[in-house]
Amino acid sequence: MALRIEDYAFIGDTHTAALVGRNGSIDWLCLPRLDSPACFAKLLGEDDNGFWRIAPKGVTANTTRQYRGDTLVLETTFETAEGAATLIDFMPWRRSTRHADLIRIVRCDRGRITMEMRLALRFAYGRSVPWVRRANHGITAIAGPDTVDIHTTVQMHGEGFQTVAEFDMEAGDSVPFRLHWHLSHEDEPDRLLDADNALSETTERWKAWSAHYTGDGLYRDEVMRSLITLKALTYSPTGGIAAAATTSLPEQIGGPRNWDYRFCWLRDATFTLYSMLVSGFLEEARAWREWLVRAVAGNPQDVQVLYGLSGERLQPEWEVPWLRGYEDSAPVRVGNAAHSQLQLDVFGEVMDALHTASRLGVTPTKEEWAVQRALLGFLEEHWQEPDEGLWEVRGGRRHFTHSRVMAWVAFDRAVKAVERFGMDGPVERWRKLRAQVHAEVCEQGFSTKRKAFVQSYDAEHLDASLLMIPLVGFLPASDPRVQGTLEAVAKHLTVDGLVQRYDTSTGTDGLPGGEGAFLACSFWFADNLHLAGRDQEAKELFEHLLTLRNDVGLLSEEWDRGLKRQVGNFPQAFSHVALINSAHNIGGIEEPARDRAKA
Repeated sequence: MALRIEDYAFIGDTHTAALVGRNGSIDWLCLPRLDSPACFAKLLGEDDNGFWRIAPKGVTANTTRQYRGDTLVLETTFETAEGAATLIDFMPWRRSTRHADLIRIVRCDRGRITMEMRLALRFAYGRSVPWVRRANHGITAIAGPDTVDIHTTVQMHGEGFQTVAEFDMEAGDSVPFRLHWHLSHEDEPDRLLDADNALSETTERWKAWSAHYTGDGLYRDEVMRSLITLKALTYSPTGGIAAAATTSLPEQIGGPRNWDYRFCWLRDATFTLYSMLVSGFLEEARAWREWLVRAVAGNPQDVQVLYGLSGERLQPEWEVPWLRGYEDSAPVRVGNAAHSQLQLDVFGEVMDALHTASRLGVTPTKEEWAVQRALLGFLEEHWQEPDEGLWEVRGGRRHFTHSRVMAWVAFDRAVKAVERFGMDGPVERWRKLRAQVHAEVCEQGFSTKRKAFVQSYDAEHLDASLLMIPLVGFLPASDPRVQGTLEAVAKHLTVDGLVQRYDTSTGTDGLPGGEGAFLACSFWFADNLHLAGRDQEAKELFEHLLTLRNDVGLLSEEWDRGLKRQVGNFPQAFSHVALINSAHNIGGIEEPARDRAKA
């Protein structure tokens, strides 16, 4: 059985990532990309679906862990009565899309200790048992297109369709393990990779990247860890940014709201880009902009809400029946049917992110502006249509207020592109559309009964997405309608300071009710408190949210208040983006909430 979600840490190479449990077990790894089939899938099933554990044998150990400074090198220390050992896990930054490495180094720090390694490689999401044979370097495992070589200095043997090893260590001893993936029809290169050199190079590479962030405010370390997480979710060959490293971690334990998040949502990627821009990482902005232009190239009416890491369009959703799901939360899904939905808010988010990039020094290209013009042309014709909205409902299209607000953002940023950067376009038409959308939202999206903006034009339901209204500059935080929305969300969607997206018990989203509090919305609530001048409340809420991170600073998508644990896919870009922006707002380093509102 898998551990609690927060008991996992995260390592990666900006191509793919692995989840490492505090018990020394890697229970999730997809190769060669984040969205490839998993070769370790115990996270969503059983031992027989694949894992790789290294830990003290036969004893209960006191376990602590940390990342090595501002890097993604994980150190897990096991303390026993006889000795102590540290397991160092990392993935060297890739030089090729055709090869991948994951390295584990066991170092004995004190006394004597007996360590055990257990490996169950299972390709195709835990279904395919590879053919394993001995080799001079250790073992080679082959299944279809995949080959994994395990290099180590200890003797391994087979046992019940697993590969196992047992080895004694004394203080000062070090034992390396290297997992190397390559295509089965190609020869394996670089058999002599030195684990210690790879550790030094990987550590220095992460430190060099992290050094671009010069913030030293109140929440510097929390922001840095989140930025590193976002970088690791970036597919470096293309600049695409994944929403999370996992699929099907449930929004409610035992429930069916289990989705595949290993893709690039335009919305999530723009939020991620924004947080990196305000933190000074302009190269990521340039890479994402180029990915965006390639991904959406073509007919604007074919623009999708999500794409593959390289911009692939087809992401059919299917279920994996041989995996029982995380803590029996079925089904396990691969792919995401939301790729075919209409979500009009993404047009505003894309325009806003590119506008921010321009303001912060990423000079727009003619091609980029041409793509934006095409998107705006589509939005001009379709902004009044119902859509599936920010939360990707499966209960039918509606006139979501948040979608209309973001349509206003799109036209607003287009006007400002002309006014501030001299871009060409029908600015008068865009000004009229901006005013028209604004008037419609204020008339049809605001409930006089609720004294708040509501989820859609045809209902009185509240929605935490409307906390974005002052954050994008649609209305100032001082506006009574914004204040009324804040108070309504506080009263009806908030428990113990944590905010739900909306009331899922209504059934209007086409899914069974029940999910955790949505962490990004809770950070937005703190930003709203800050903008309203309620700084002490904002700080208290923000610091409470920080306590929900796990011991190495990671957040999933949601928090189950009853079980007091993380739920949803992990680590979640949306949550870390919101943390970064709130830290800047409340910590007084920068204030993206005020900056973005002024645009």
